[in-house]
Amino acid sequence: MNRNEIVDGPKPKHAQLRDILRRMAEQELPPGSPIPSERDLAQQYRVSRITVRAAVGQLVAEGLLTRAKGRGTFTARRRMDVQLYLESFTDDMRRRGLTPTTEVHRCADEVPPPAAATALGVPPHEPACHLVRLRLADGVPLAVERGWYHPRIVPELHRHDLTGSLYTLLADTYGVQLDHARQTVWAEGADPETARLLGIRTGGPLLVFRRVTSSAGRPVEDMTSWYRGDLYQVTMQLDRTDPDSGHYFSAKGGNP
Repeated sequence: MNRNEIVDGPKPKHAQLRDILRRMAEQELPPGSPIPSERDLAQQYRVSRITVRAAVGQLVAEGLLTRAKGRGTFTARRRMDVQLYLESFTDDMRRRGLTPTTEVHRCADEVPPPAAATALGVPPHEPACHLVRLRLADGVPLAVERGWYHPRIVPELHRHDLTGSLYTLLADTYGVQLDHARQTVWAEGADPETARLLGIRTGGPLLVFRRVTSSAGRPVEDMTSWYRGDLYQVTMQLDRTDPDSGHYFSAKGGNP
């Protein structure tokens, strides 16, 4: 029997089609490639569209395929490791051989929420720069960044081109070299606005990083980044330390 044929037998047709599509996704098509439409698959393999939906849905759930609203179904891109040290997104993508681009969606002086004001050490009700950016690599949306910046350390940030490396801009224009960060990582589902910017479904998996970054002991940035969970993973090296210290493992880390 041809491995790309679907026949009547003990194995359900949706399971046979699922195996065919799995081979296609893992062995034949490069990451990010479109697969045939439901209609084309139904005609090619002489099955119902319900059978096609069942097979495709299982592979989407497994992470081998991904749906893009209004565009179709694609083989999933391989996940990238989030780099756990203090490096800009722009430099990280270039090092991977990808072309980074940035869309600035908001840059305005606004009163930060209490948590951000506390992190930056600014008085309550004092405005700070609120910056929202969409980060892309080779045209693919990867992350949404929403950050607050200290108004006296980096004043009038909105006057500058914010589509490149922000860390390079801070160093070259303000003489601010970011040298320390404290970061918290968690997972959550995408809210409607973040999902729209990233081109994923509402509730889709995200890796979230909140990072407070300092220069010479002065907090400069309080930024939260929402990274696509289908394209990113975190790898950490864990070392056992002295149990008497109260810390059993230490993780080498920093920022994405």
